[in-house]
Amino acid sequence: MKDNYSFVPSRELKLFCKRVKDQYGGVPELFDELAFVQGKEKFYVIQRDVGSIDLKNIRINSIGLYVAEVKGGQLRLSVEGAQLVGPFASKNVCEISEEQLRQWFKGQDLKVEGVYSGFVILKCGSDYVGSGKFKEGLVLNYVPKARRLSEVH
Repeated sequence: MKDNYSFVPSRELKLFCKRVKDQYGGVPELFDELAFVQGKEKFYVIQRDVGSIDLKNIRINSIGLYVAEVKGGQLRLSVEGAQLVGPFASKNVCEISEEQLRQWFKGQDLKVEGVYSGFVILKCGSDYVGSGKFKEGLVLNYVPKARRLSEVH
């Protein structure tokens, strides 16, 4: 694989899964069936059988599904990462209303009740909709501008 992506060695993968478990209380069983690729601080999941393909001479811009980023020792899940981890999480899951969901997808920070630690998974009804950093009663929005909606019905 090109220099910008590398398969995550098992020792680093164990550390990644430990971070997920420490932050959210659970790890998806699906993580055992997938391979992880790392590009800079970002983690992606792919099917294990991709490892059997010789990727040396293939130009790769991106690979897999982006699930998380680790910066400064903190784990921040992507929207898709929150959807994968959410059903297994037993802590740092913040329930929000539909009105708050609209605000969230417009890029606004959310005022929430409760006490959380670090990054939280946002849940609206039965849907896991993303993650943000809890700080002083607010969940700070990390939804990329390209994924924000100007009008939410």
